[in-house]
Formats: sequence, C-alpha cells, structure tokens
Amino acid sequence: MDSELASELASGPARSVVLLGSTGSIGTQALDVIARNRFRVAGLAAGGGRVDLLARQAAEFGVGAVAVADPRAVPDLTAALAARGAAPEVLAGPEGVAELAARPADVVLNGITGALGLTSTLAALEAGRVLALANKESLIIGGPLVKRLAKPGQLLPVDSEHSALAQCLWASGPAGTDLKAVRRLVVTASGGPFRGRTREELADVTPEMALNHPTWNMGPVITINSATLVNKGLEVIEAHLLFDLGFDRIEVVVHPQSVIHSMVEFVDGSTIAQASPPDMRLPIALALSHPDRLPDVSSPVDWTKAHTWTFEPLDDTAFPSVALARFVGEQGGTAPAVYNAANEICVEAFLRGRLPFLGIVDTVAKVVAEHTPGRAETVAEVLAADEWARVRARELACA
Repeated sequence: MDSELASELASGPARSVVLLGSTGSIGTQALDVIARNRFRVAGLAAGGGRVDLLARQAAEFGVGAVAVADPRAVPDLTAALAARGAAPEVLAGPEGVAELAARPADVVLNGITGALGLTSTLAALEAGRVLALANKESLIIGGPLVKRLAKPGQLLPVDSEHSALAQCLWASGPAGTDLKAVRRLVVTASGGPFRGRTREELADVTPEMALNHPTWNMGPVITINSATLVNKGLEVIEAHLLFDLGFDRIEVVVHPQSVIHSMVEFVDGSTIAQASPPDMRLPIALALSHPDRLPDVSSPVDWTKAHTWTFEPLDDTAFPSVALARFVGEQGGTAPAVYNAANEICVEAFLRGRLPFLGIVDTVAKVVAEHTPGRAETVAEVLAADEWARVRARELACA
C-alpha cells in the first residue's frame, strides 16, 4: 500500500455503514472489506436464518443495533448475542430492517436477496442515505418508486456489471455524462455452468449441477439465476433504470473468463472496458468508499502473463430469460415485479425437486403472459403484483 495514501485513510474519520443482508455472500464479503479498512459498522440486518453468525458479527464489530426480518428469530438471536456478551438494540420484522436502513449512516449497503429489500431501499433513500445497492430486485420491481426518491449520486451500484458500467462512464470524463455520446452498454455474462448447451441438453439438469457456478461464489438463489441467465435479464432491466438508456442500447455478451465486467461503447466507435479478476469485494469496496478507491482490495490482472479472453453471442433459444426480461422491462409498471416474483418461487420449487430446470423460465413466462401490467407508483401496487405472481407461480409449479 502506498504509505501516503495509507496515512491519509488512517487519519480520516471512520465512515459509518449500515449493512443489510450481513450473513449472505455480499454481506460477509462487505464485512471483510470493512474489517481491513477504516469503517464503523452502525447496524447489521439479516433474514433470521443464521442468527449465530449475525450475533458473532454484531459482537465482533461492536454494532449498536441489529435487525432480523423474521420476528420468530428474535429469541434465538437475543440468546446468541448474550452468549457473546453483546447487547445491541434488536429490531424485528421487515419494518425493523427498514427502520435500521433509515438510521444515520454515511452509507447503507443493501445486500438483501429478493423483493424483501424494497422497503429498506425506499427507507434509506427517503432518509437521504447514500445507498450502495446490491439488492437489484428492489430497483427492478419498484423502479418508478426508487427513481422518484433517488437524488443524483445517492444510488451506487454494487453488482459487478453495473459498477463496471459506472466506472467506464466515469473514466470517459464529460462524455460519460452525455448519454448522446453513448451508443450502447455491453453487459457481460459468464454464461453460467451450462454455457454452450442446447435447450435439449438442459432438460436433465439437477440442482447440484446448477449450483456449481464456474466463476462466482454466490448464494443459492443468485447462483440458480446465473444458471438460467435470469440474473442477466434482471441486470438488463437494472442497467436501463440506472443509466436511463433504452433496451435497444443495452447488449449482453457471454464472456466466460469474467475478467471484463462490462463495457461502454461510444458513438465514435471507441469502447471503454473495466477489467479485474472476479472478486465481489472490488465493487463492494468502491460503493462503500466512493468517490475514493481503497488500496489493495484485491489482486489486479497480472499483465506480465498471457491471457485469452473470449466473447460469444447469447443463445436466446437455450436461455430465453434475457429476451423475456427485455419484454417485461419494456412493458414497465408491475411487469418486472411479476417476472422477479415468479422466478423466486420457481427457483425455490426447482431446488426442492418440484420443478425441472427448464420449467423455471417456462413457468415465469406463463405467469408473465397471464399478467396485465398495472401501475407501480405505490408500494401497495408493487407488492400486490408481487403476491399475485407468487401465488400463480406456485399453482403452475405444483400442477
């Protein structure tokens, strides 16, 4: 580490962080970044399924408040905290997580998985907090709500692809702020564990096979979404909402090495790409420290060695999820919420052996086809569409 930079970081005030989803993949990696840099953890929140880990994190980082989305987990959490000599304030339920998200902090990192993160995203934005957003679902399902609340610079992407796009735009200088200079955004995809397979070859995929991602270490829902490429479909909608570009200017390309995390192509034919070894700590660290960069977060690409990076077109026949996402994104309103909710139910059914792998996206498409998009101007409208899609997806998945 550069000694002058290290001295500057060490002498400055500690930036306070509220971390939502602390026991998940994003949360644990965020705490690794926090532990090695000058941050103060003001609060932690989790779903409630791993209370021992949440209690250990709370004790280690000396947090003043913790929240669990599942109120039934409070007795076990309280006992686990007491066993470690920690006594933070305990908040319960989705409303407790949202309350924590609105409390004073320099940055709120929302790493909750799924639609559950929407109320916390809105609470953080309404309270004026800088929001580092890893919970893409809350932006996707509540797009109009989130966009209406978010002020310029308040929303920072944590997804590696969207962090890469933002960095490419920042690096381009004034051209990055003028969307007329941007021809298209190019979102890269690893292709997941089944890259190159035909639709017929995906018929017998098991959960164990789908959970074996070749590049990233993620939670089960995101890993299955990567295998179906639903995750990439969600990212296309997210890119549209974050960067205000039409779907015809957002492209997906398969890049198995996962070193180029995304690219921005400009109207003059120039392309800027962001490259780094696959490590989620990089976009996490950048979102937490923005506009500064933390030193030595991860090892860079070794330019003294030979590398081969390949790029392939997306097979929409084998993986129709991205085209379906473009369709619901263009419909707007409650359509993205239905897409996301139906997928969450279908992933759960697949993991429990109740739905075949190809049935995930096929069932989501059926639910989307049955839905007449409505407005998504209130939380109630979004959650009503979300609940309808979950009920209908369960009916179809269990039929």
